[in-house]
Amino acid sequence: MLLVKQEPHDITAMLAAWNDGDATALNCLMELLYPKLRRIAHQHLALRRADGSLESAALANEAYLKLVRAGGIRCENRVHFFALCSQVMRRIVVDHARRRAVSKRGGGALRVALDEAVIAAEEHGVEVLALDEALDALTRVDARKSRVVELRYFGGLNIEETAEVLGVSTETVKRDWRMAKAWLLNELTKKVEAVPR
Repeated sequence: MLLVKQEPHDITAMLAAWNDGDATALNCLMELLYPKLRRIAHQHLALRRADGSLESAALANEAYLKLVRAGGIRCENRVHFFALCSQVMRRIVVDHARRRAVSKRGGGALRVALDEAVIAAEEHGVEVLALDEALDALTRVDARKSRVVELRYFGGLNIEETAEVLGVSTETVKRDWRMAKAWLLNELTKKVEAVPR
């Protein structure tokens, strides 16, 4: 049985073992890191209107299952592991929103507020699909800024962890975060204004 507290090098060793195909390494990792994964999922889902159709435990579990199916994936450390989880969670939430939108024939797509500072018209919220489209558009303009949003918003990483994953300074991440939020606000506001009332 694993000790409650693990040193970062132990996590790095488990990530390396998982990358080498050791299936039990992922189980050990998840035992250590699953609470953080659940918190990330909870934070993410708490920012959108509650519709009860996707819960943090389900999101974290589905992310875990996708990682198991993927086999070993190269991660240098726990921060990179959470960055990978952020990508997986984004895909899960967007796929879930697409399924719900299709099942409702386009109406009532999941709504999510990106950030209190970003969305001035909080009563409208932001559709997950609209956010995904806006992030894809931002990727075409500036991939790093899009990645900052993905890591911070979907991955729950802080400024320092995001800087470590991207290999840039914390000041660069702060600047990218501010600029990305402003860019996304502009894009999402256009979409909200285009919706007939």
